[in-house]
Amino acid sequence: MTPRIGLTILPEVRWREAEPRWRAAEEMGFDHLWTYDHLTWGGLPDSPWYGTVSTLTAAALVTRHVGIGTFVASPNFRHPAAFVRDVQSLQDVSDGRLLLGLGTGGDLDSRVLGGPELTVRQRVDRFEEFARLLDRLLREDHVDHEGEYFTCRDARTLPVADPRPTVVMAANGPRSQRLAVALGDAWVTTGTHGDDREAWWRSLGELSRRMDDLGPPQGFRRYVHVDPAGDLSLSSADRFEDVVGRVAELGFTDVITHWPRPDGPYAGDPAVLEQVAARLLRRS
Repeated sequence: MTPRIGLTILPEVRWREAEPRWRAAEEMGFDHLWTYDHLTWGGLPDSPWYGTVSTLTAAALVTRHVGIGTFVASPNFRHPAAFVRDVQSLQDVSDGRLLLGLGTGGDLDSRVLGGPELTVRQRVDRFEEFARLLDRLLREDHVDHEGEYFTCRDARTLPVADPRPTVVMAANGPRSQRLAVALGDAWVTTGTHGDDREAWWRSLGELSRRMDDLGPPQGFRRYVHVDPAGDLSLSSADRFEDVVGRVAELGFTDVITHWPRPDGPYAGDPAVLEQVAARLLRRS
């Protein structure tokens, strides 16, 4: 089966420039569209940057059926009891199209807010608490929680989102992959060894086999970010078609690439999008 193909549009330009990209991506037939969720992204620390929730709200209003998602929301600057309101609103405005990508995230956003330096284990601990509490808040009303990283008292959550957003859990390690199966509807990975392309491909195979061993339920989707270390797989239609074929062989159901930028990370030619659409995508 050919993987579904998604596109990430970075929130780095004003909406009057970004809006045509979101519209065009849906018209070309991309299956899901994403944007990064950061205060500052380390890949473009000096770039203009706009808010994720506002961007996705606007995107929901100018698209009709394509999935829209956070890639990925993290506990670095979000509290579940506050974030659940944004999630509910996005699910409502998009008419149930929200793909709620969740992950530990990088640590730059934590430093911006003066958060403590955490070990890798502590960051995964915090993410697990974040994800489990958000899962409760999406299902229950009057939620009380007193944890190591988050507290809420009688958190009201009406209206409970119906249907619940599709939860896509980012994971590269064994513990996070187990959490993805326990709480998520899907898993997304960036792979490891991003600077070494062949080592990166081997890591995808290892991660996918580990997911096989966990026995996820039927219908559990597997997403992969195919632009490691800022190297755009969309550099040509031929290259991208090869990438899609290789990840399909590894058991992935969905591919995520990026709208080509003029330079720096994910640099490429936007004209390749139309070439890929003609070969691999169904038009809306």
